[in-house]
Order: sequence, then C-alpha cells, then structure tokens
Amino acid sequence: MAALESLGDYGSESNSDSGSESMDFQAHLKPLGDGGTIASLQNKMTVNSAPIVVANTKSLLGAPLDSTTREVTYNPKYEDLFAPEVGPQHPFKTKQQLAEKNILSGYVEPAHVNDFTFERERRTFTSYGYAIDPSHDASLSSTKLVGNMVELEKNKGATVFECKMKREGDKRKKETARDPSDIDSYLGPWAKYADEKTTMKPTEEEQEELDEIVAKRQKKGKSGTEKSVEEKSTLHIKDALDYQGRSFLHAPQDVGVNLRSEDPPDKCYMPKKLVHTWSGHTRALSAIRWLPHTAHLLLSCGMDAKVKVWEVYNERRCLRTYLGHKQAVRDIAFNNDGSRFLSAGYDRYIKLWDTETGECISKFTSRKVPYCVKFNPDEDKQHLFVAGTSDKKIVCVWDITPAR
Repeated sequence: MAALESLGDYGSESNSDSGSESMDFQAHLKPLGDGGTIASLQNKMTVNSAPIVVANTKSLLGAPLDSTTREVTYNPKYEDLFAPEVGPQHPFKTKQQLAEKNILSGYVEPAHVNDFTFERERRTFTSYGYAIDPSHDASLSSTKLVGNMVELEKNKGATVFECKMKREGDKRKKETARDPSDIDSYLGPWAKYADEKTTMKPTEEEQEELDEIVAKRQKKGKSGTEKSVEEKSTLHIKDALDYQGRSFLHAPQDVGVNLRSEDPPDKCYMPKKLVHTWSGHTRALSAIRWLPHTAHLLLSCGMDAKVKVWEVYNERRCLRTYLGHKQAVRDIAFNNDGSRFLSAGYDRYIKLWDTETGECISKFTSRKVPYCVKFNPDEDKQHLFVAGTSDKKIVCVWDITPAR
C-alpha cells in the first residue's frame, strides 16, 4: 500500500496538468473487501504486437494454384490446391493418363483387408479366375464377384479353400478286404489297387518312343565326336628360315648364355623383377612348356583353343600359332628334341603337330576328354604317349608311327 501512496504523490507533484492527473488517479482507487485499495492505471499508449499481413487477392478470388510452384507465400484453400490446371487438355493422353489420380501410379481408395482374406482371394483368382470385387461396399450383406463367369457358375462362387479337389487316387480301392482276421485275403497296407499295373515292360507305343529317343542320343553323341576342326597354322615372322637356312628351332648364339649346357649353374637366385610379358591369347592359359635342352622357345595353350610358340630371347615375338581344336586346349607336351608336340583339347581330340612347319601330323581320340598328355621319355619309345582322360583312366595305346 505504501507503493501505491507514493505513486499517488508522484502524480500530484507533476508540473503539467498535475491537478487533473491526480484527480484521475484518485478516481480509479477502488476499495476492497479487506479494507485495502488497488490502483488501475489507464495507459494512453497502444502497442500492436501482431505481424503485418498483406491480403492476397488470388486466394480471395479463388484462382487455381500453379502446379509448378515450389513455394507458397500464403495459405491457400483446399479448393485452390486441388484445382485443375489452367489450359487446354492434352490431345495425346490416354484415358488412363487423364483419369483422376492421387498418387503417381493411379488412384488409391482407403480399404481394410486382413491377410487371410487377401491371400484367399488372390489364390482363388489365380486358380479359377474370379474373386470378390474390391470396390464393392463390404458393409452390404451381399458380395459381388467379378472375373471368369463360367468358372464362377461351375464352382458356385466357392473360394479355393472351399472347393474340394477330387483326386484320382481317392477313387482307388484295394483288391482285398482290410480285415486282418481274414488271413487268406488280407495283404496288409501294401496291397495292390484294383486298377494298378505292375508290369515293367513298356507297351509298343512307349517302346517306339524310347527307341527314337535312344537313336537321337546316339546320333548326337557320334556327331559330337566325329566332327573335327580343320587344322592350320599361321607363321607370324617374315621368313621361316634365316640367311643360313636355320629355322626358329635353332638356338640363338648372340644371347650371351650357353643354352646347351647340361650342367646346372653354381648359384640360383630368386627373380627380383618382371622381365617381359607375352600377350596374345584372348582367354586364360591352361599350360606352358619350355623347349627341351635350350629353352629358348616357349609353347603355350589356352582356353581360346589356340597353341602358340614364343621367343624367350631377343625380340620375344610370337613365332607361330596352331589352330586345330574346336574347344579349349587343356594340355601340351614336347617330345625329347622339341621337333613335335601333342595338344589335348576339350573336343576329345589329341593332335600331333610338327613344331617347325605347323603341320598336324595325326589326331587321336578315345571319345573322352583328355586332361593331360605325355610322351614316353625313353629315346627308343618316342612313338608312344599316354593320356589321362575324364573317365578316370590312363590310356597308353597310341602309337604315332604312321601305318605302312
């Protein structure tokens, strides 16, 4: 109360209109029930804290909102947001594209279907071609079915769970009674059916069909093994012989290494850097072999059905390519002097080649895939070789000596 009295004294001591202001202040002092007073001051200054809002004439006039607008500066009405686009109708849109949509792929209606009902109708429609119309009001007592009307009438609108599948085996009956007390006629649960046939011999028509199938298989198998690719080779260097009449099988003399030395070196060192990379095969390699004694040539075979011989020294060129296999070449092997080599391919053929001329001397087959081949190491048995085949056998019956 002391604060209110001091505030009243402050109003009475004002220089300008002190008397009137004091009277106004005293007039607004109201007595309370407990004997006190409260002062209500009337402030003549007004403050508006609301933001300044500019009315948009578009929303008032109901103009449709542009569909390309990304930012809206006012609060549009519901009708403005979903108003149709302004402009002529697209002349090339289909009826499906012009239909009303509330999502990108079409129009979705709110509905509630439990998992069992959905799976039942899906299986029914898949099996019989009809199902309950999903757009029909479910609150009604009757349900509407759509789809194949022929199957609908045939099954009387039953679902896939209500239809009873009649199996042929249900009609079959045992030949004898099931009473165990009848020892003479009872055969147990393994008794035959009345129409059961136990003959293992096929009928005449079935036998003819089987014979045709077997003949086709045999014919197909023979054609796969008897046909072979024509053998040929390509020389990649300009001259097959040098000025002294020597072929590439002759060891080079200008490499600074004694290539024909039979004695091993005193010390062997691990390789420390990559010397050269030979590239020429279009697919993966399956085997490489060094030329015996000199090792100045490298023979390689790959999954591209090609065999190539390479220089190890000098320019390290590809000297000759041997083509003669229909499928990938699995293994190769030189004879003791390197003048000939064998190539084994997945086409079930083993072929003997002349290394220098590239001529295919002979070819052998056991109608099995040869996985590896090897000449007999003895000098007097260089006309024999063995092969490991896909039937888990080692075949050693081939003689490369030409028949007289």
